[in-house]
Amino acid sequence: MNLTASPRLLSRVAAPALALALLAVLASPSSAWAQEAAIRKALAERLPKLPKIDEVTRSPIPGLWEVRYGGTEIIYSDDKGDFIIANGSLIDTKTRTDLTQARVEKLMAIEWDQLPLKDAIAIKQGNGSRKMAVFADPNCGFCKRFERDLMSVKDVTIYTFLLPILGPDSTAKSRDITCAKDPGATWRAWMVDGVVPPKAGRCDAGELDRNLAFGEKHRINGTPAVLFMDGTRRPGAISADAVERLLTAAAKK
Repeated sequence: MNLTASPRLLSRVAAPALALALLAVLASPSSAWAQEAAIRKALAERLPKLPKIDEVTRSPIPGLWEVRYGGTEIIYSDDKGDFIIANGSLIDTKTRTDLTQARVEKLMAIEWDQLPLKDAIAIKQGNGSRKMAVFADPNCGFCKRFERDLMSVKDVTIYTFLLPILGPDSTAKSRDITCAKDPGATWRAWMVDGVVPPKAGRCDAGELDRNLAFGEKHRINGTPAVLFMDGTRRPGAISADAVERLLTAAAKK
């Protein structure tokens, strides 16, 4: 018996085997092709506003893939498309949650009972049952816009901590407002109507220094900074609708 197979016979036997091996590699979850397909499918389904993906390639970091779209726009994904890194934030694509922002907010949260409310100007609207705090500079344009928007929020007590960080005039105005006979009315008159607060005489305005120290401790570097009773903290002049949602959410916790 001739035990030596001919080259032609070997080629007929080997060709199907090689084809099957190639298909197995392509179908393997660990293959680059399968992972690229999985990433494309997951991102297309979960992030429908994401532009058409141009290319998916391995990054130098194991398990992290570069996803390119719009020619030069780049985000990074894990090998299943469950998480992406975009604009420096880690995003959960299943829930569309910015995990980085959520972590930052948790780190920046300030417990309500940590606030020195005695150093704030309290303004009651409606029954005042809900509570929020605002750190504001009297010369901050965004603070003035925010103050006008706050006037439409019902049944809330607003604790305003004067934080004069924009220069000497902010310090002077903060002192004049703090030392006024009715600080709340004086604050609103200046912020909403532009009525310059009357010059203060002799007055202890030590709360301004304490507010600055509190702001420095808790990294309140800009105004307005808004805080709610559940510890939630928001920077900037958020809308009245956003304030309402956050007040409602805080009341449920």
